Amino acid sequence: MVTSTESQLLTDTTELRGQVELIVNSTPVADVHTHLFPPEFNEMCLSGIDELLTYHYLTAETFRSTKIAADQFWRLSKTEQADLVWRTLFVENTPTSEAARGIVTVLDVLGLDTRADDLKEARAFFASHSRTELIDQVFDIARVSGVVMTNDPLDTTEGRVWESDVDVDHRFKSSLRLDRLLNHWERVPLTVAEQRRFLDRWIERMQPVYMGVSLPADFKFPADDTRDRLLREVVLLTVKEHGLPLTLMVGVRRRVNPNLREAGDGVGKADVTSVERICGEYPDVKFLATFLSRENQHELCVAARKFNNLMPFGCWWFLNNPSIVSEITRERLEMLGTSFIPQHSDARVLEQLIYKWKHARKEIADALCDTYQQLLLSGRAVTADEISRDVSRLFSGNCKEWIGV
Repeated sequence: MVTSTESQLLTDTTELRGQVELIVNSTPVADVHTHLFPPEFNEMCLSGIDELLTYHYLTAETFRSTKIAADQFWRLSKTEQADLVWRTLFVENTPTSEAARGIVTVLDVLGLDTRADDLKEARAFFASHSRTELIDQVFDIARVSGVVMTNDPLDTTEGRVWESDVDVDHRFKSSLRLDRLLNHWERVPLTVAEQRRFLDRWIERMQPVYMGVSLPADFKFPADDTRDRLLREVVLLTVKEHGLPLTLMVGVRRRVNPNLREAGDGVGKADVTSVERICGEYPDVKFLATFLSRENQHELCVAARKFNNLMPFGCWWFLNNPSIVSEITRERLEMLGTSFIPQHSDARVLEQLIYKWKHARKEIADALCDTYQQLLLSGRAVTADEISRDVSRLFSGNCKEWIGV
């Protein structure tokens, strides 16, 4: 949505900033990577204050500010865990981290007390709404037009839902996750031919918009290992046959502290040249790529300039902090123009969409505003129409071109 001045050149910096913020905050976004599920997936559809507070970002922070041992914490019920996190991070300490501030943003937007001593009000609010009502409300608040799920056909709980011919909410698109196949092949006792048939069957059932995998920091391509063989003989042949993009998420170091469970994963600098090589060897496959390490971001931009079948996307996991989102977004604008996907929420709990997109939109708006101001100083003003075109490309156009949604 833009004002009546949309066709005019914006030469006043105050007016320019106002138009950028208006357009960025009102343009719907397609969320290219989440871990969300619709209500049809039962207990996998996470929502509410207890789920928000027991998110692994916050449990990791809680262990830094309380004396409780990890094994003792995991023996608590989810309600007890949420109470401890709230008391530790929000009552006894000021919620200054990005993850903690995100909870404040969610509560504030929903009209709930951000300084309460307990969670009675928040729990009552979520208990009074159905999951369907909350999905409608959250998508509207976050201005999210749709999300891409992360779907693992080897997960028995999820597999049973798919096999029941569930009618999934059209706003939830599927993606076929390959982590178990490519990272834990020893646990998947199937031949190459059987794996090809397995993926074909699940593509037909799920109708995914892409296939994706989270890869360790030491991922290499080419390599003399089973993962390389599976990539070449199973995955890449399958995506080519079905015309699907392949999403590569690189840089995870799993369970550096296993006592913290999901909160115990770490980050490592990866080899961007491996992605360059796979893009060069398979020019007819579209690749989306994101790296977990801040140190890999400049190399990823350079790689994307060399391979037009490579789409950088998002500020993933440990990078999803305002200072780093700002830096990466500005770097990409300077090197790639608007030919990238600036952010994905990676949300696991429905209401995280509210804060992750509210916070991301601010950093994206600031980066765009400064970009347009620099352009103005160089002798070219922009119009609101042009800003709207750019933001639409960043928020949904590149996503639609790459994965069709």
